[in-house]
Amino acid sequence: MLGKKIVVLQVIGEMVMGGAESRIMDLLRHLDPEKIHYDFLVFNPKEQHYDKEIEERGSHVYRLQPRFKIYNYISFCKALNAFFAAHPEIDIVQGHMTSTAAIYLPIAKKHGVKCTIAHARSAGVDPGLKGTLTKWLRRDLYKKTDVCFACSPEAAVSVFGRQKYEKGEVRILPNAIDLAEYRPSEKTEALAAAVKEKYHLQDAFVVGHVGRFHYAKNHEFLLEVFRELLIRRKDARLLLVGDGDTLPAVKEKASQLGISDQVVFTGMQKDTAAYYHAMDLMVFPSHYEGLPGTVVEAQAAGVPVLMSDSVTKQVAVTSLVECMSLHNEPAEWAAEALELYARLQEKLGIETFRKECYDTLCEKGFDVTAQARQLEQIYAQMLKN
Repeated sequence: MLGKKIVVLQVIGEMVMGGAESRIMDLLRHLDPEKIHYDFLVFNPKEQHYDKEIEERGSHVYRLQPRFKIYNYISFCKALNAFFAAHPEIDIVQGHMTSTAAIYLPIAKKHGVKCTIAHARSAGVDPGLKGTLTKWLRRDLYKKTDVCFACSPEAAVSVFGRQKYEKGEVRILPNAIDLAEYRPSEKTEALAAAVKEKYHLQDAFVVGHVGRFHYAKNHEFLLEVFRELLIRRKDARLLLVGDGDTLPAVKEKASQLGISDQVVFTGMQKDTAAYYHAMDLMVFPSHYEGLPGTVVEAQAAGVPVLMSDSVTKQVAVTSLVECMSLHNEPAEWAAEALELYARLQEKLGIETFRKECYDTLCEKGFDVTAQARQLEQIYAQMLKN
């Protein structure tokens, strides 16, 4: 321990502005620094979005090389052994990279780490060889960790297996956010107005999406839905917030569909609350998710969401969210999205309705302040046991 603090090492690929990374940062900001100290082990040699803030808060970002590539298994293990041998202060290792957790968690234990956690944050894998390899690497992960965490039942089953989940041996911790940051207010209205002015959306019906450009997010289908929506609402514009590997392909698809002039690509944005409040509607057709914080954020902002039924229902905690199968045609998605928007517009007392949604999110465990207190107790109990 660092004094009386519990030292928890967060193992993650890199601290970019992604979903899991942002959720961990929310916790870092809200945990009692006199009780819990977070450090980070990452596998990217370059400084990333959150690194500076992490260091400013007194935590450390350790960079391990080489990154695991199958063929470098021996050198990867050698680097891990050297790292954990040099850091006896670590009490708990919390691994979010479940593809290689079966390698680094046992090595941590060998060097005296008191407790290890494998934390499942996704309910699917990439298609092809990469996904097959991921499944193989984590096939017996539950045997190589002391504790199993997951952001949703679907993520628990995907990573640790149905039997482990149904036996109650996986602790479910929803991806909590700083709800107050997204709550409608005069400030968020002003920020939303600035976003609309920046992208010339003042008179538009704004359909939005927040998320990295990756196979899982299914942007190609989203574009097809938006094209159908444009037929019904000529004033519609699609606001896409994020960055990622598939961005060039998505831009090309927009061009092929003839809708490039109606689609706004904002890139990665720090203050996403302003972008949610600029939206009239969000469409979220993911192939798979763990528990998408973006859908929680949208609900906190009072934005209606039509999402795929491949996404865990645990995130649909208010009547702002409806689900639809990806087997339905894009035209059906477009029609249902507009119907959802119309139904919510008809509700009386919209401010009261938004407050009820906000209160429901708190009650269901999506408030990071409450989860930080819960985690402080969990960490302490794990070391006591």
